[in-house]
Amino acid sequence: MRGPAAMVRDLAARTPESRERSVDMWRALAICLVVFGHWFVVAVTYRDGRLAGYNALDTLRWLDLVTWLFQVMPIFFLVGGYAGSASMASHRASGGDGIGWVLRRTDRLLRPTTALFVVLPLVSVAATVAGVGSELLGHAAWLASIPLWFLLAYLVLAVLTPWLHALHRRAGLAAPLATVVVVAVADLLRRGLHVPVVGQSTYLFAWMAIYQLGFCWRDGLLRLSRGKALAVMAGGLVALIGLTVVGPYPVAMVGYNTAPPTLALMALAATQLGLVLALAPAANRWLRRTGPWSVVIGVNAVILTVFLWHMTAAVVAAALLFPTGVLRQPPPHSTTWLLWRVPWTAACALVLVVLVALFARIELRRSVLRSAERRGPWRDGATVLGLAAVLAGLLFVAFSGPGYHGPTGLPWAGVLSYLCGAAVLRVVRTRPVLQGSGRLSPRQDYGVVLPGMVSSSSPAGWSPSRLRTGSFSVEARLPDGEAAAGSVPGSRGPELKSDSRGPGGMEGLKGGVQAAVASGSVPEPVPGCSGSCGALVLALSCSSRAVTASRASRSCRVHG
Repeated sequence: MRGPAAMVRDLAARTPESRERSVDMWRALAICLVVFGHWFVVAVTYRDGRLAGYNALDTLRWLDLVTWLFQVMPIFFLVGGYAGSASMASHRASGGDGIGWVLRRTDRLLRPTTALFVVLPLVSVAATVAGVGSELLGHAAWLASIPLWFLLAYLVLAVLTPWLHALHRRAGLAAPLATVVVVAVADLLRRGLHVPVVGQSTYLFAWMAIYQLGFCWRDGLLRLSRGKALAVMAGGLVALIGLTVVGPYPVAMVGYNTAPPTLALMALAATQLGLVLALAPAANRWLRRTGPWSVVIGVNAVILTVFLWHMTAAVVAAALLFPTGVLRQPPPHSTTWLLWRVPWTAACALVLVVLVALFARIELRRSVLRSAERRGPWRDGATVLGLAAVLAGLLFVAFSGPGYHGPTGLPWAGVLSYLCGAAVLRVVRTRPVLQGSGRLSPRQDYGVVLPGMVSSSSPAGWSPSRLRTGSFSVEARLPDGEAAAGSVPGSRGPELKSDSRGPGGMEGLKGGVQAAVASGSVPEPVPGCSGSCGALVLALSCSSRAVTASRASRSCRVHG
């Protein structure tokens, strides 16, 4: 069996030349900078047998300007919008609906998050039994749950993507620009007129504006020359300086300007947007090298696991190293404190590697989503209820604060709400579609997984293909939302032509397609597809017990 390194190299070699590789690079870089930034500002103390800590940003004011470099969550939402737009366009082109897309898109987000929601309460209960103090337990659980703040905002946008994308197709750049105006008005009402609550709306609208800019980037509305992109960056930087150094907003991009997000954060986002667009051509050329691109693929394959567990790694490292005296506690204003940041971040990284090794398989696992496309009131209603419970649980935990919330560490009501919602969504996604007759039934979806591929939200990844009886349609999703799909009506099993959709077509596919649906069972994983011409032509034959698909010839019809 091939190891992960060989699989990553193979995926790197298969990536279409047309892929916007800089999107994957910026996603990986943004999360890595967030992780390092969080570890750097965590200042741990251990005195008189009591483990505690504080945020170094509260005492080291020179770090305020440094946050301009490490506050890169706008980039994460920008590339998230790009990926969501590509995936949504492909899903619509293949006949899917919005609820089906949300079910598929949230699957990878919720699987590693569910692991965190299960493990943290169990560990907290064990720590309570072991005699850990309630104050320390509450603070440790709160630190470990910090990543859920941004995950909550990202998940809300993922759920809203079908409607946001429809708005984007009608309004284009006007949609994010109007949303920025909403952020500015909310800031005026909160800061100038002291209107309560209204400022909290920017938790949604600020990230929504950046997410929608990702739509515009993917659809070519932000196709700027290097000079124009640098002008956007310069304009954003001038606005950022004017709003913070000269104007009323704090300089630090962590704290006041993110909780809730402010107009100053929008200026930082504009600066980062210009930088991303200016560097995109050079980044894409560099990432055509197998080495750098393989690293990007490897990081993105476990990106959520890294993000969700990085603060847990800091908690574990602090508990192991400070009470034992392995790490020193120099004054935070000293050069020695800065030097001791090196072994501290190295220790956090080592613990994180162990946690990723334990939990990454949950993110990497390919789910067979059998019923995501089976439209109907049951699916839609259960999806809405499940998502509402998940979001309510995340919201409850995110706003709970660092206090003691019982032996579960996290608020038990939030944990219960999240887990119940995640369970409902899991049932909706994987509800069996085969019926008891043992025969193939029209208009049913049979999951066909291409092995050796990571999920569609990973670089150079694939989502499960779909083999549908009745209309005899086969679909395979490619990176950046590219897709191959085709259908033939009737039940005779004639030749089925798969058209390539998206800029990259079907380049890079290897092997032959073979899928069998035996009576009363779900297909086993099958080899990957091939067709260097840019598409596949499939022949289907049907009997009462099985449907088979194999490559028949090479012909294609390219859709740009």
